[in-house]
Amino acid sequence: MQGGERMIRDIEAEVAFTGRMIGKQALDPRVMRAMRQVPREKFVPSHLRHLAFANGPLPIGRGQTISQPFIVALMTDLVQPEEDKVILEVGTGCGYQAAVLASVVRQVYSLEIVPELAEEAASRLQSLGYANVEVKAGDAWLGWPEKAPFDGILVTAAAPRIPPALVQQLRAGGRMVIPVGPPFGHQELCLLEKDANSEISLREVLAVAFVPLTGGGANLNRGL
Repeated sequence: MQGGERMIRDIEAEVAFTGRMIGKQALDPRVMRAMRQVPREKFVPSHLRHLAFANGPLPIGRGQTISQPFIVALMTDLVQPEEDKVILEVGTGCGYQAAVLASVVRQVYSLEIVPELAEEAASRLQSLGYANVEVKAGDAWLGWPEKAPFDGILVTAAAPRIPPALVQQLRAGGRMVIPVGPPFGHQELCLLEKDANSEISLREVLAVAFVPLTGGGANLNRGL
């Protein structure tokens, strides 16, 4: 597909441009293959499908967006997806990021605080054949303890601080990728790693702009 190949070239160009910041000059080939295979046009509103492969975010309704393809690819790469891993996604939205993850890991659990979006995404993912994704309407700040621990956690909205429940639900040796910062202010995409002894390290990767993470802990501004 011409639009899809243009999107891939745009992602590769962004990776090259930001290479010094993100610490790599190329993303995992499995991630790039997933970006080629997942039909992004199926996840955007019909009146915006002509923009589906543009390298930018798009509105999906209810104040939410589908993220820029480069950011989707980068976040997927940073969580170090492998075929035997179980990943928690926080912020299902339209389901696109979940579909990309589902293409490279064993199981994806995805939380969405807007019940209507959760229902729509679950139906869309099922109709497209992504049987290894389970979507639930719920508060991101609580995580999904019944399914924990997770090998990786990927958060698709900016939090003023890292939700403690998510850190607790991350398996030792796991990674969390999360944008941190105030709503519509300066935000950094952060990589949190929990080592084999459950010690935490945090690295800022790239300046980003995400919609805010809502829910019970959204107004708390304390650090991790």
